[in-house]
Amino acid sequence: MEKHIRIFVVGLLLLTAGLAAAKLYRPAVSNPLPVLMYHHLVPDGQECNDMTVTVGRMDHDLQWLSDHGYTTILPANLLSGESLPEKPVLITFDDGYQSNYSLLYPLLEQHQAKAAVALIVGLQDNQWAEQFLRWEECREMADSGLVEFGSHTYLLHNMDDRAGVYTRGGINGIQRKPDETDAAFADRVLSDIQLSHDRMEEELGRELTFFAYPYGVVEPDAESLIQDLFPITFVTESGVHSLDDGLQQIQRDTVTMRTPLYRLLPH
Repeated sequence: MEKHIRIFVVGLLLLTAGLAAAKLYRPAVSNPLPVLMYHHLVPDGQECNDMTVTVGRMDHDLQWLSDHGYTTILPANLLSGESLPEKPVLITFDDGYQSNYSLLYPLLEQHQAKAAVALIVGLQDNQWAEQFLRWEECREMADSGLVEFGSHTYLLHNMDDRAGVYTRGGINGIQRKPDETDAAFADRVLSDIQLSHDRMEEELGRELTFFAYPYGVVEPDAESLIQDLFPITFVTESGVHSLDDGLQQIQRDTVTMRTPLYRLLPH
């Protein structure tokens, strides 16, 4: 009897441990496309916030993905009609920090991995924005085939006295202001989105495929233009996207120093 009790208890403990471990992983979805969102890289040893990860952590993430059978793809691969790898993953970077060239790009070359970068395009047109990419750096990365660039608007990322910071309860990104006329909205928002598209095609010499909503905020009155210009769009809602749901408003998960990748990817 005691032997049977011991076997039962051991079995119960193993089952409990297995269920607990399973909760660390995302549940499976049909035709999944996990999308990871980063922003800015910093050297190892530097303090990080939720918008930054270290070079060592990025190196680890790229190696982890490879070791676990994931293949990095680009947004353009979703439109090419080609078969996707068995376990695709999209790595995205928002804003276009200069560290995407100085720190990320060498890692992509080392791992032969790919990433998509959404630019606040007006910062490339203003030489005072030293923390952000220059056009010549963007062209070099795009020509490598390892990086694809998309729009994060021209300057509609709270680039005023808010210094890019999200305002809770306020008007953020491409959101329409209360009582804003159609003409004023078109001049402030729609013209900005169009300009971001046109400047990128002019400087990079290639068609754009994607748009990343600032702060993940969607504006219904801008959807017609955005969908006309960009066949793929990204938001910041957490979760693994299913390709069965199309290519608009694809969910992404923010990667921080506190978040191990295995918690963000489907089991």
